[in-house]
Amino acid sequence: MPRLFAPVIASLLGLAVAAAIVLTGDPATAKTSYDSAYGFERTWNAAIRMVRVDMGFKVTEKDDTTGYLLFDYKSAEGGSKTTSGSLEFIRSKEPDAPVRVVVQLPQMPRYHEQMMVDTLTKKMRAEYGEPPPRRPGGSGTGARDAGVDSSDQN
Repeated sequence: MPRLFAPVIASLLGLAVAAAIVLTGDPATAKTSYDSAYGFERTWNAAIRMVRVDMGFKVTEKDDTTGYLLFDYKSAEGGSKTTSGSLEFIRSKEPDAPVRVVVQLPQMPRYHEQMMVDTLTKKMRAEYGEPPPRRPGGSGTGARDAGVDSSDQN
């Protein structure tokens, strides 16, 4: 009889180990980003309107100086349950460089973050038109190559 229980015990032990690995793993830290060529002010304003007005989420904290927005996310498939979400706006040191918008919904599958990025992208185009073109060279300073020094020409 003890030999009959050995495979059952081994299987249960294997399932317990697998469950322990799954349950003690690091939480998902997925995030989705979008580079907005519309500048900080336009991107910030459109994102606030999208979250508060278009999606109807409660904004719990915001700071346009440091560039973050915290809100309560509510999925149509999740019923009345809310989870925390955030938008981060990262400015570049270059004046004409795009603003990076990072969406994080840690308790939701990644496609929810992607849906918010897609919605913001469409909103920006609808409200502001095509994104402004970046200047060649990307420095935004207007500096150009001086070319050949005239004293070198004979």
